Amino acid sequence: MKQPNSHSPVIALAIGDPNGIGPEIAVKAVTQSVFDAADAGPQRRVVLFGDAYVIQWYAQRCCPGMTVRQVRVDDLPDAESGAIDVVDVASLSASAFLPGKVAAAAGTATLAYVGAALAAAREGCVGAVIACPHSETAINASGVRFSGYPGFVAQEMGVPADDVYLLLVGGGLRIVHVTLHEGLVSALARIDQRHVVQAARAAAQTLRWIGIERPVVGLMGINPHAGEGGLFGRDDIDITEPAARQLRDDGIDVIGPQGADLLLTNPTVDVFVAMYHDQGHIPVKLRAGRHSAALSVGAGVVFSSVGHGSGFDIAGTLQADAAPLLGALRLVATGTLFPAQAA
Repeated sequence: MKQPNSHSPVIALAIGDPNGIGPEIAVKAVTQSVFDAADAGPQRRVVLFGDAYVIQWYAQRCCPGMTVRQVRVDDLPDAESGAIDVVDVASLSASAFLPGKVAAAAGTATLAYVGAALAAAREGCVGAVIACPHSETAINASGVRFSGYPGFVAQEMGVPADDVYLLLVGGGLRIVHVTLHEGLVSALARIDQRHVVQAARAAAQTLRWIGIERPVVGLMGINPHAGEGGLFGRDDIDITEPAARQLRDDGIDVIGPQGADLLLTNPTVDVFVAMYHDQGHIPVKLRAGRHSAALSVGAGVVFSSVGHGSGFDIAGTLQADAAPLLGALRLVATGTLFPAQAA
């Protein structure tokens, strides 16, 4: 097996839940000018991963002048004007293609698409992977226990799930999460020094990848006011404060731990470390809305997804907006989201 090659100009774009808006926004994004001269990044080639007939269905309706061309990433032909390059990952039967319907078969297909894209990354054929929205309900209905892309990325890349973290980007913020999709009581019980350190390291490494040579990491406290010296619990004394010392010993610039409300006002912080889902998601979603992107960091592959859901209520209506996906594409290509919102 080859090593992942983040310098490859090819981006694998998995179309997400085929019954959601993923295929539509994928087709729209790949046919728009994703990387203009102002991006000043390397020229990137986007290849879609999914059922070719689903992509064809949307291509005929969203951009009838384009053709769908099936390709292999290990023997990629030259780019062709007017063509959408597709790796056909045959998974969903035609009878199960029902835009707007949450279904187990679509959940199975979702993982087949992103799994094929990650396999291409493992083989060094693509430099980054982006996944369109998934449905946790559909995937779990298929019999796979699933709580988000980070755990699946870890599994496919052969690294422990606990070592892959979600880094949410948007509205001028970058926030990595120590824990993610689990009950709050469970999340708080699982937070320990190792998890905090690993999340911060993975985030710092990712920021170095996008060109921030010496990122400043801000640690949010577990408790209000980071425990107020033990007044509100010893969790920060026992976990986040030792984690901060360990990171500083590693040569990483760290601010905190501080209460999240205070820390988020500090403009010198390049990336924040949130202890649980809502602590990190709320500020990003408040400032960026659906115009955010997510990176799964720590697995040795550049992996991003959009910060919104599958939009089953509008799936198949051709109303879906590809702007957030364009931001995710720009993020993996140049390290920024939308020019007006560059983090």
